[in-house]
Amino acid sequence: MTKNTNKVAIYAALAGNGLIALIKFFASAYTGSSAMFSEAIHSLVDTGNQILLLYGIKCSERPADKTHPFGYGMEIYFWSFVVAILLFGLGAGVSVYEGISKIQNPHPLQNQLVNYIVIGFALFFEGIAFLIAYRELGKKRGSKSLLKTLRASKDPAIFVVLFEDFAAIIGLAVAGLGIYLGEVFNLPILDGIASIIIGLILAVTASCLAFEIKGLLTGEAASEEIVAGIKSIIKDESAVLYINEILTMHLGPEDILLNISLDFKDAMSSGNVEETISALETNIKNKFPEIKRVFIEAQSWMAQEKD
Repeated sequence: MTKNTNKVAIYAALAGNGLIALIKFFASAYTGSSAMFSEAIHSLVDTGNQILLLYGIKCSERPADKTHPFGYGMEIYFWSFVVAILLFGLGAGVSVYEGISKIQNPHPLQNQLVNYIVIGFALFFEGIAFLIAYRELGKKRGSKSLLKTLRASKDPAIFVVLFEDFAAIIGLAVAGLGIYLGEVFNLPILDGIASIIIGLILAVTASCLAFEIKGLLTGEAASEEIVAGIKSIIKDESAVLYINEILTMHLGPEDILLNISLDFKDAMSSGNVEETISALETNIKNKFPEIKRVFIEAQSWMAQEKD
């Protein structure tokens, strides 16, 4: 999955959320709905989040330099974590506050039809954005379940958009239900309760995002499939006596650092060892283009055991 395909999902979400936020703010002001105001804040925060994700992708594409010899790939992880914080602090916080205020000072809603029309349009646009993100994620899904694919994904640009859109769809359903029940039973307080529930949905979504991104920020290893593929390539090399250690770390969604400690056969000359290392590096990079840097250390397995 390339950065260009990632941007397709982000641009789709950005366009949809920006338009939806304006419509929701209008509907909130026109009808006095607390739940609709919370949804407007939600869409506004999501719009800002997509801008931050695009900025993070741009920063991560900067080439390596003296201060960052391994490049800036982890910038996308940092800005994705900022997105989770904003979603929790602004989205959830404002929604819960607005809901409590509405419960303390309930008032009947006006022009309910406007709210229903806006919710219908919002569901349509959010559904399209969700399907686009889901399709992009599906390009790497294979036979895995959606949950396993999300857990294994190293690309926050996609799963952040997917989480946000899913939370938005649930939030809209809650807002619509709260507004409808408040009208049917003449209980404006239900509109405020819906707003609080929306805030809780955002809080849970932000917490899940923060948990997923934390692993990437702290140096998450490559997938088991990639590590197994590396071992297979090494084992096909007759000059290698023993694999001491394989260490991997994601420096970006498509940027893996690989460190290998190998015990070579004692009869090999230093020149043969160098040739074998070069061949291994070439074969590994050819099979796994996402592995950008390979460091191979020649060390006896006994010395490795002592370390």
